[in-house]
Amino acid sequence: MTLRPDLELVASLIPPGSRVLDLGCGSGALLSELMHSANCRGTGVEIDPDSVVEAIRLGVPVIELDIDAELDDFADHSYDVVVLSRTVQTLHRPYEVLQHMGRIAERLIVSVPNFGYWRHRLRLLRGRMPMSRELPHAWYDTPNLRHTTLVELEELFVQLGLTIEQRIVLSPGGVPLKSGDRLAHVVAGAAVYGLRA
Repeated sequence: MTLRPDLELVASLIPPGSRVLDLGCGSGALLSELMHSANCRGTGVEIDPDSVVEAIRLGVPVIELDIDAELDDFADHSYDVVVLSRTVQTLHRPYEVLQHMGRIAERLIVSVPNFGYWRHRLRLLRGRMPMSRELPHAWYDTPNLRHTTLVELEELFVQLGLTIEQRIVLSPGGVPLKSGDRLAHVVAGAAVYGLRA
């Protein structure tokens, strides 16, 4: 199975043998790959019934629940790593979800499209909502409820007491850029964060 480039990057940040909770796991591709290639154990969490069925077909243990409202079902420190990949922008309560993630595991991985990407800014100046590879939906058909810039997301991590151990910024094509780039918040199409609670 071939993973999306951003999921390959996420997988590379997870130590072999880890207990992984994948929130918004979609079809379960990431957990399936980790279970088969890195001897990880894990659980996927997904609300879309069709995606739950796909994950089950891949042999991924999956729970159908609303991560905005039902994460208190997970015990403190019950996993080694919690993943939230391309999901934070779809949440009603991202602050609370990130709090729960820090309670459930010490290591967190969060990936997010960057609403502050320069082409998105330019589209806004032209009176258009941003669309790109990372934000592929029209404004009336998007699953995204919230749009964040990397600067604002990093401020939220600080408010929550989460330490950024790694920040990998990606070009709009999904290629990692120089992480020290001062203009990352403008030139990055997305970013992947490795965090410690």
